[in-house]
Amino acid sequence: MSLGPIGFAAPWLLIALAALPILWVLLRAVPPAPVRRRFPGVALLLGLKDNESVSDRTPWWLLLLRMLAVAAVIIGLAGPVLNPAQNRQDTSGPLLILLDGSWASASEWPRKENAIETLLNEAMRAGRPTAVVRLTTPEAPMFQTAETWLTRLPGLAPEAWEPAPADTPAMASLIDQLKAVDRGFETVWVSDGLDRPGRAEVLDVVRAKGPVRVLETGQDVVALRPSGFQDGAVRLTAIRTGHDLDAPHVISVQAHGRDPAGTMRVLEAAEVTFAAGQAVADKDLALPAELRARLTHFSIAGERSAGAVSLTDDGLRRREVALIAGRDDREGLELLSPLHYLEKALEPSADLLHGALTDILPANPDVIVLADVATLSDGEEKMLLDWVSQGGLLLRFAGPRLAASEVSRDTEDALMPVRLRAGGRNVGGAMSWGEPKTLAQFDEDSPFSGLEIPQDVTVSSQVMAQPDPTLSSRVIARLSDGTPLVTRKRIDQGQVVLFHVTANAEWSNLPLSGLFVQMMERLSVSSITATPDPGDLEGSVWQPLRVIDAFGTISNAGTLPGVDGALLLGAPLGPNLHPGLYQSEDRSIARNVIGAETTLAATRWPADVAVEGLARPDERPLGGLLLALALLVLLADILASLSLSGRLRGSRATTAAIALVALLMPVPGAHAQGAASDDDFALAATAELVLAHVVTGNQQLDDLAQAGLQGLSDTLFFRTSVEPAAPMAVDIETDELSLFPFLYWPISATQPIPSDAAYAKLNRYLRTGGMILFDTRDADIAGFGAASPEGRRLQDIARPLDIPSLEPIPKDHVLTRTFYLLQDFPGRFAQGTIWVEAAPADAELIEGMPFRNLNDGVTPVVIGGNDWASAWAVDGNGNPLVPVGSGFAGERQREIALRFGVNLIMHVLTGNYKSDQVHVPALLDRLGQ
Repeated sequence: MSLGPIGFAAPWLLIALAALPILWVLLRAVPPAPVRRRFPGVALLLGLKDNESVSDRTPWWLLLLRMLAVAAVIIGLAGPVLNPAQNRQDTSGPLLILLDGSWASASEWPRKENAIETLLNEAMRAGRPTAVVRLTTPEAPMFQTAETWLTRLPGLAPEAWEPAPADTPAMASLIDQLKAVDRGFETVWVSDGLDRPGRAEVLDVVRAKGPVRVLETGQDVVALRPSGFQDGAVRLTAIRTGHDLDAPHVISVQAHGRDPAGTMRVLEAAEVTFAAGQAVADKDLALPAELRARLTHFSIAGERSAGAVSLTDDGLRRREVALIAGRDDREGLELLSPLHYLEKALEPSADLLHGALTDILPANPDVIVLADVATLSDGEEKMLLDWVSQGGLLLRFAGPRLAASEVSRDTEDALMPVRLRAGGRNVGGAMSWGEPKTLAQFDEDSPFSGLEIPQDVTVSSQVMAQPDPTLSSRVIARLSDGTPLVTRKRIDQGQVVLFHVTANAEWSNLPLSGLFVQMMERLSVSSITATPDPGDLEGSVWQPLRVIDAFGTISNAGTLPGVDGALLLGAPLGPNLHPGLYQSEDRSIARNVIGAETTLAATRWPADVAVEGLARPDERPLGGLLLALALLVLLADILASLSLSGRLRGSRATTAAIALVALLMPVPGAHAQGAASDDDFALAATAELVLAHVVTGNQQLDDLAQAGLQGLSDTLFFRTSVEPAAPMAVDIETDELSLFPFLYWPISATQPIPSDAAYAKLNRYLRTGGMILFDTRDADIAGFGAASPEGRRLQDIARPLDIPSLEPIPKDHVLTRTFYLLQDFPGRFAQGTIWVEAAPADAELIEGMPFRNLNDGVTPVVIGGNDWASAWAVDGNGNPLVPVGSGFAGERQREIALRFGVNLIMHVLTGNYKSDQVHVPALLDRLGQ
């Protein structure tokens, strides 16, 4: 039942309002207040009885007050709700909530999560069995109570991929399971707004089971295609859906990378404009080669989704170019050196290699330049041909040696793009006719297309190409008379390019011009071929380095397994193939959510499917407010009745009035209290060293964490020079984390997921030297907590955190010796694995040193499940609060747990201090070595 913006969960209780007139009549009579008079003759009236009583009328305002109190109680018990959901035709049958759950849902996920919570609350009040299915991870629909799904809501966050097509096994199984449901149900489809294959099949099934309605934002989805290099600039391509193509739209794209100090920063930003009627927008971003080599990814400012992030890979990295000259015997004459101008042109954009060809080829450079190298040995030619066919670029320059040789005369040489005439051509010299030749405009299909040609660039000598049916297709630069100047030939995945002039200024002044630098840049960039075919990578294993979640957060891949090369490019993204950056040997490939050919299309729903937006006011129960109002009115009625009966006089009336006013005064909000106590909180946290624990919302767990840190603080006070103050509880949503060097975070299966602002503070805390001890308290029963409820909750909480790669704590980690020499790290449990920041890949044991130089600094996280707080916890008298083991073995385990806590705090405060060589003799003596 609804009355305007207010609905009632139990409207039948409103019938009680009909009794208000009866209450009015019953409450009208009230005994009159006695009047006190001092009269001596009253003694004559003692013992007399009045057979008639006279009653007075209750004042109208008191009657009205009582009627309002009763009405407020009745209406409050009727369950009033402000802004209730509109009534549906079917509010009693099962409800299926279908989530697209893709990356496109991430930007509006908080609103969609609120909408899902509202749906579950409605179903809970109506007693409807409910099932929630996420299409990115399809599972069999389980119709349970809405209360059960409300506790699982934080785990239904979107994934960084799209729902699979209907013909895949997982989606086909879901369709069969929906068909097998033996009763009808209503479906609410929470859509991401994107049309994709397979949606129609699922829609047909749920429409056959009952009514379907859709919740959709109706806003454009914007994404980035992978970046590329074209015409000397980084090409950015953005795409959008077609909800509002008639209006132009401007987005800001940011280029992220590391500065020389290794800090991640926004290196460049550019505005990309969608013209009216266009769903694709391009932007060329001119970046110096050195800056381009630092890029890690591009992102759309203000967009929070995996589609708005595009990782970069080898396509934009700094190239390795090997330079080899046929002759370099002009000692001291640098300007005549065949490699001088090449070095000047390529130094800003490439890493240069020098040496013999047989020494350079094993390094697998991206480009090899042969300057006037004519003859190669059979072994060199075979090695070089194999290297080119695998994707290398061989760049050759002519010269006197090549012109005088017989290379590629009668038959085309395998490592030459064309056949050559004998002798070459000389124009503009003292013994020749004609003037030096200028360059013609580059063709559109040439890699040099668009470059401006200076008028003063001329060619006086060159080697000539033999006429051939394939010659025109191999020419990428010509002279003004049509003579080929630069030719190119493809060999499998690589190519051979020949400049028909020298690399120095002997035959042409082209190497002296800025055009030469631009041509070298174009050719060195084009040495990286297009994305390989999946078949080319078959048999190789690619390890994930960084992965992207649905919200566009880039994090370390951690313990994710490697991916077969054929699947890396051929398989769709999903639980077994996350979007991210993958590496194999010395090559990396970025697998982004959006591909080079991806387009975005808005969903078109059938006419009989109702589509609703998410912009609706939140439901607000009013029952508690009305019952509180009724209580206050009844208190006022009591005071008024006492006053009318004459029982409140003098000081008693004043006291009662003050009490009533105190009850009616609003209670200050928690925010105001927190704001007023911010300074006190900061002073308490910084006056002395303070250990802190994260508030989980579970009072019993928070109390145990407080007692555990108190026990650890006492141990530090009595055994070390560290004298901590009383531990403090920290709310990561509102409190400043940088005040604490150490946070203990116990994990429960039901604690809420932090907000975006809290994650920003947590990542800043981890990057600036803070440490968090995550304790799942499950004895690590599944190895890294993967199968326990607490372990799964830890994975959900830690996913957006900037946590480095982890490994089980090695035996020579500095945590084993910061204060005590330890081999085990028990708590209430003793068998769990402890995870810390992984050691560098090149960390080796140095001769004469008993320990590797591991973790130069403080590991930002320590993860385990041994329930250390229980082992540390003490009561007010300092006695152990939780039993650990039994007998002497249990007390020994508690002692080792306390020693681990001491080592942990010492590691936080001193870092790798105990890894210094000055401590080696004492440590070896303690170890008995």
